[in-house]
Amino acid sequence: MGNYIFLGLVIASFFGLSKLFAKAGIESWKGWVPFYNFYCLSKLLNKPWWWCLIMAVPGVNILMYGVYGFNVARAFNKPSNSDLLFASLLPYIFFVKIGLDPTAKFVGLERYKIEPIKFIKNWADPIIFAVIAASIIRGYFIEAFTIPTSSLEKSLMVGDFLFVNKFAYGPKIPQTPLSFPFAHHTLPLSETKKSYLEWIKLPYFRLPGFGTVKNNQIVVFNYPDGDTVLQSEQNMSYYALKRYFAQILENEDLRSGQKLQTKSYYAAKTNELINNEDAVNLINGKRMGKIIARPVDKREHYVKRCVGIAGDNFQIKDGEIYINDKKQEMPANAQHNYYVKCKSRVFGEEINLPNGQPSLSNLTALDSLDIYVTEVGIAAIAKDTVVYRLNMPAHVAARVKNMADVISIERKIDKKNDIDNSVFPHNASYAWNNDNFGPLQIPREGLTLPIDTHNVCLYEKIMNTYDDGIHQVTKQGSQVLFDGKPITSYTFKQNYYFMMGDNRHNSADSRSWGFVPFDHIVGSPFFVWFSMKYSENNPVSGKSAVKSLTKNSKEGKFRWERFLCYVKDGNLHSVKIPFILIVLAIWGFNKWNHRRKLKAGKI
Repeated sequence: MGNYIFLGLVIASFFGLSKLFAKAGIESWKGWVPFYNFYCLSKLLNKPWWWCLIMAVPGVNILMYGVYGFNVARAFNKPSNSDLLFASLLPYIFFVKIGLDPTAKFVGLERYKIEPIKFIKNWADPIIFAVIAASIIRGYFIEAFTIPTSSLEKSLMVGDFLFVNKFAYGPKIPQTPLSFPFAHHTLPLSETKKSYLEWIKLPYFRLPGFGTVKNNQIVVFNYPDGDTVLQSEQNMSYYALKRYFAQILENEDLRSGQKLQTKSYYAAKTNELINNEDAVNLINGKRMGKIIARPVDKREHYVKRCVGIAGDNFQIKDGEIYINDKKQEMPANAQHNYYVKCKSRVFGEEINLPNGQPSLSNLTALDSLDIYVTEVGIAAIAKDTVVYRLNMPAHVAARVKNMADVISIERKIDKKNDIDNSVFPHNASYAWNNDNFGPLQIPREGLTLPIDTHNVCLYEKIMNTYDDGIHQVTKQGSQVLFDGKPITSYTFKQNYYFMMGDNRHNSADSRSWGFVPFDHIVGSPFFVWFSMKYSENNPVSGKSAVKSLTKNSKEGKFRWERFLCYVKDGNLHSVKIPFILIVLAIWGFNKWNHRRKLKAGKI
């Protein structure tokens, strides 16, 4: 309904423009021609002609409507505060009002060349157009991101500040254009208030890009499982929360010595709990709140490595990835959990950090190895030995192996057929875990696969949500029903991808929630401009920013070697020297040009 209302407002504004043009001596028919009408309006207002091009940019064109409205109000001699506010907020209706107002006469904007209010001349116009320009760049070209989690450690690291290229695979037009500038799904300084309105919803459309998603590329995408979230815990999907709550309830019965119930019992109790807005969230103690559905473009941004593309047959065997039965090379900086057996307390005792996170007491040793103190623990203790669990890449594991009092080191691998309930498809028929997963056919557009009651759990979310709108997929006896009709096969309508983190045992990725649809793909990281450590992970070297200015990357907070680097396949390549040379060249040219103008008497 909102789309039809918006379309009606646009048509009304065209009617208003036709009347305005007639008052200004321009043929009224020009007001009805999309984009050309705003070209004519720009000329009438003596504004740059290219303003009309901004009207073709979804989302930003709504802001631009208000800019036109503000100038039209003044140009047609309606400069009162109430008229200017009306024109800026509801320009569609204001155009009609002025067009039909016999007292409105075109007087132009000449009198405003010297603004009566300096704020408008010096601040308002530059701020508005800075917002418009930044919105276009952010929405369609380049967007700034910060790596928030360690899922790609040590390829892209927590604390990396980077730019994402949206033209890598083609920028998407915003599907919810009515949104607060520069905010994603919640308003600044708020944890629950939505930053967007769904009065207008645009269909999915992607502009042409530079390439397609390929194996082993690092990709930014909208988190598909985040289509539904709980108001009190928006960093986790609704579906993951339900599984987690069910596990908590089961563990509570286990600890209290009560008889364990069936999985369906705990699922039902969880469903009852999570749908009660006044209930207490079992994770954070907050009021449960509402269940929120998010449109695709407002789902959380994730960044992972694309390990399987559309059409691939994907499998993990003992922690190694196989694509179409061919073993893939492990990323150079991939991290795994290792069991480190020692004959002394090399890494200390178990402690709790100030934030309540469990860790080990020898923070200095962990920090010197750049092992995050939040990803460690003690796995076993014997009379004369202790086994630590450390998360690290292979080259760090080799260093640890040579440390004094280290007896042995073994990479942790989940055994085959040890089912993990947190692993996709969350079905007992598929005894998969993080290190032994699949085989799984990744769908591509046009591929037809047989569907039965056994494998429907693998593709159910695609069929009922991602592929072609909302549908009902159910099982009835030995049949699978699609919108009530029996089916034995399904043809996929877009490409899908399998994403994984390089931090193989500390990554919420496709092993947890399944496929990523192409319409969720956002872009590719291409430039890291700044990088620093956080004290939560590196409490020794990541503590002081000021003192770190004179320290190297190992001893201080700033990772100097990661400054000003472009990203290729997860590897960073420094461009510090070319960048410095370019800056010096621009500075030198400006100095030379200034002196030249002084000599010529132009300054």
